[in-house]
Amino acid sequence: MNDHESKTRPKFRWIFLVAFALTLALLVALRRVEHSTKPALDVSPAGAGLLGVSGNSTDTERSPQVARSTAVANAPTAEQVVADKFLRFTRSRREVAREMARRKGVEVPDAVERFFDALESGNWSEINSQFASLSKSSRQYEDSTSADSPRLDPVWCAVLDAYGVAEQVHEWPAQKLLDYGNAILDSLRPGMVYVGGTDNGRWIPTLLNETSDREPHVLITQNALADGRYVEYMNTLYGDRFATLTEADSQRAFQDYVVDAQRRLEHDMQFPDEPKQLRFGEEVTKVDGKVQVGGQVAVMAINEKLLQALMAKNPDLDFAVQESSPLRGTYADALPLGPLMELEARDGQDGFTPERATQSLDYWRGVAQQVFSDPEAMASTYTLKSYSHDTVSAANLLAAHNFLPEAEAGYRLAVRLWPGNPESIGGLADLLARDGRDAEARQLIASFYKDHPDQRKDLDRVSATARIMGPVTITRP
Repeated sequence: MNDHESKTRPKFRWIFLVAFALTLALLVALRRVEHSTKPALDVSPAGAGLLGVSGNSTDTERSPQVARSTAVANAPTAEQVVADKFLRFTRSRREVAREMARRKGVEVPDAVERFFDALESGNWSEINSQFASLSKSSRQYEDSTSADSPRLDPVWCAVLDAYGVAEQVHEWPAQKLLDYGNAILDSLRPGMVYVGGTDNGRWIPTLLNETSDREPHVLITQNALADGRYVEYMNTLYGDRFATLTEADSQRAFQDYVVDAQRRLEHDMQFPDEPKQLRFGEEVTKVDGKVQVGGQVAVMAINEKLLQALMAKNPDLDFAVQESSPLRGTYADALPLGPLMELEARDGQDGFTPERATQSLDYWRGVAQQVFSDPEAMASTYTLKSYSHDTVSAANLLAAHNFLPEAEAGYRLAVRLWPGNPESIGGLADLLARDGRDAEARQLIASFYKDHPDQRKDLDRVSATARIMGPVTITRP
């Protein structure tokens, strides 16, 4: 999926195995995992059209009675609902930024206050411009510097949260945004911790979670757990509701990953004819006897370990996740939960039964049918990509539990939602190869390469079958 998630991370005093170059490599990789800046878009906001949000008004029951008709006419549109929620969220995040600055004994930088002013104005072009300027000093991107980081670090996560929400409000049709976020929040049981992954999976529920009348959930992201700044931010928001992470937790997760990566690297070097244990894209090398790791795969592996550590520190809480990258280490004890996965499902569950597999597939078939019958949803690339990605996650879980027919149907559904999704093609190709249907897998990959040549590297990244089969050609009847 075209994921452009937030990428926050401060300096860590990593263990002795890691050279300074390693820290920089992981820093850049983590930035790529979390969020990328977009060029400014020329949008004219006004009133309910805050940030250029679009869409139809919320569905309201119609009545022939004049009084009821008047009530319907006066009901707020989806655009007005989203605009109101966004303004409330922006103001709350400004206060969070100020609180975090007070804790550090610093002033909120003027540029940050101007950024929040732009958010309250609803001018997307100005919002994007202000954020682009701030991001250059955030140690967040490849071209970022650290010159202003001591002043920006204490408030950066609040800035990023506000921008992430603004971007989703700008990109999604208003009603589709509300539908997507409410489906997630409605699937959660009271007190459940929600772990968002993709931009839409993180920031749309964040907006609705904090601006609704319901009891708000603890809502975090899997992609920033290795970032000390984010851990402080998480503690500011939810420290009174659950046990957060410490620097010792981060160092332990990093050390465990490095030790395991070194073991797998040595295996691959000693036994070159055996299947590789290092994962594709996992950058692990040995320089002067020291292990160096980097890349997005390594970062997400560390984040997965930290998520597991966070769950272990909160044994009385239930966690549900919307994945960014697959967290395959969590699949064994996971169960479908509407659009999400429940991690380490508690006793009293019936386990991952065939009935649950069927229910999961039926859920996504119902979602897809609603999307296919909705012209506004079909016209929104963000909507289609988001639902396709989430359907792939469900299919990955089904495949991991050997529900292969249901998983295949899920992958094919995700392809229909977004034909250019390398995740759905890769998952389906791997499943076909696993089922001994190599010819079908080869044809599927060849067609995707032909129709989406710019996605070839992405398919190779997510599909072992695509990498093994290599260059392929379409066979003609």
